[in-house]
Amino acid sequence: MRIVAGVDGCPGGWVAAVWSDAGVEWRVTPLAFTSLLAALPEAEVVAVDVPIGYGPRDCDLLAKDMLGPARNTVFVVPPEDVLRCADHAAAVALARSRGHKAISIQTWNIGARIIDATEHADARCGEAHPEVSFLALAGHALPTKHSAPGLAARMVALAPAFGDVAALLATAPNRARADDALDALACAWTARRVLDGKAEYLGAGPTIAY
Repeated sequence: MRIVAGVDGCPGGWVAAVWSDAGVEWRVTPLAFTSLLAALPEAEVVAVDVPIGYGPRDCDLLAKDMLGPARNTVFVVPPEDVLRCADHAAAVALARSRGHKAISIQTWNIGARIIDATEHADARCGEAHPEVSFLALAGHALPTKHSAPGLAARMVALAPAFGDVAALLATAPNRARADDALDALACAWTARRVLDGKAEYLGAGPTIAY
C-alpha cells in the first residue's frame, strides 16, 4: 500500500493528511519536527509546507515567478544567521547589512519552524508549497485562500484526487483551520507525485516539489 503524508502548519503544531489507497487519515502533532516525523512512521514520502534549507535559494524566486499574481504567498528564506538573531529588529538590521531585503515579520514568525525542519528533516521529507501545488492542479493561480471563493476553488481542484473534499474537511481536527487542512491535502497530492516519480521540482539546491 502506498502511504504518503502532506503536512501544513496549524496553531501550536502541524496537521498531517496521511493518504493511502484506503483514504485520508488526519493527524495533529506538536510543534517539534521530530514529533511530527515520529507520528508518521508509515509514510514513505512526507511533503511539508515549510522551507527546508536556508537562503538565498533559487527555488523561492522560481516559485514567485511561477505564481505571478500570487507571488506574495512565497517567503524568500533568509540566511541562517539572520533567522537565528535574537529578535526581529536584529534580523532586519543584519539582513540589510548584508545587502538583502529586510526579513518580514511573517518570515520571522516561522523562523523557528524553518530551523527545526532544516535540522531534523529525514530522507523521506521534501518541501512543498501549497500554492504551487494548487497551480499545478488547477492550471492557474487561485483566489486567496482567505476567501470563500478561494476555499471553494481549492476543493474543486483537489476533488479529482480525493473525491468528496467537503466530507474530508468535516473530519479534519478542530485545531486545523479549513485552509490548513486544504494545504495539507495539496501537499499530500505532491507527496504522492514524488512517490510515483511524477513530481516536478523548482530549484537546483533546496527544491520545492509539485
